[in-house]
Amino acid sequence: MPPPVGGVLWSVAGDVRALLMLPAALTLQVAHPAIGAGVDDHSVFRTDPWGRGERSLRSLQLWIYGGEEAAREGRRLRELHKTIQGTDAHGRRYHALTPAYYSWVHATGFPIYQHGLRLLARPLTEAQERQLYAEWLQVGRILGIHDRDMPQTIEAFWPYYRKVLAEEIEATTVVRELLDTDLPLPAPDRGPLPLRLALRLLWPVLRRPFLRLRAFLTVGLMPPDAREAIGLEWTDAQERALRRFARTVRAVVPALPERLRYLPLARKARETARRAKQ
Repeated sequence: MPPPVGGVLWSVAGDVRALLMLPAALTLQVAHPAIGAGVDDHSVFRTDPWGRGERSLRSLQLWIYGGEEAAREGRRLRELHKTIQGTDAHGRRYHALTPAYYSWVHATGFPIYQHGLRLLARPLTEAQERQLYAEWLQVGRILGIHDRDMPQTIEAFWPYYRKVLAEEIEATTVVRELLDTDLPLPAPDRGPLPLRLALRLLWPVLRRPFLRLRAFLTVGLMPPDAREAIGLEWTDAQERALRRFARTVRAVVPALPERLRYLPLARKARETARRAKQ
């Protein structure tokens, strides 16, 4: 079943600030050669980047706010990944549902949340960190990840995480592509029609700044040890710029009305929870 109403994930996963952390999480996932190869070979992220992003975000939100739909979404994802297999850049065979690979994709969420929240919201207390990890394990069970395939405590998680960083992670083809600031990225094709039309007209001007901002936030919101393991450059000047950006986000987002601060599924779940209390 999904993590509890009012828990740590309930509070942070539907906040719009979670959108800023997603590129870092995806990049850390595909820095694993097997996962990078799977995305390179089978994903539509090049031909349908906005649709792929929308579907991934909806899936993630369902795990936490979907109620009974969460388990169905977990089963759908496993079924989807059954046929994803091939050979990575080192000539090694991979299958998307190999426990070590499937678990790593999920595991990356915890350090990304921990680091991103420290910058964009507030640092988690020790109790909140433990609760977040326990809830993340609960989400993993929805996705079909067995307890034996994920460290069951924070104390066990960090050695596992550092071992993967030291022995597996690298700047894969997909990592380099996600950080490329000169990609031929098409204009967004989701959202209200007037917005789509405006973006289509302005995209020749906006594309490069958008890609630069995405790369900046991807690297900046990645934990420093992961950034170092992949070999991503990060300067003191960039760190200062990130801190200024984060201060603005911390000031602005809490002041937003609920309809702007929370993503649609999270907003709907919050409304339902409030009605249930009445």
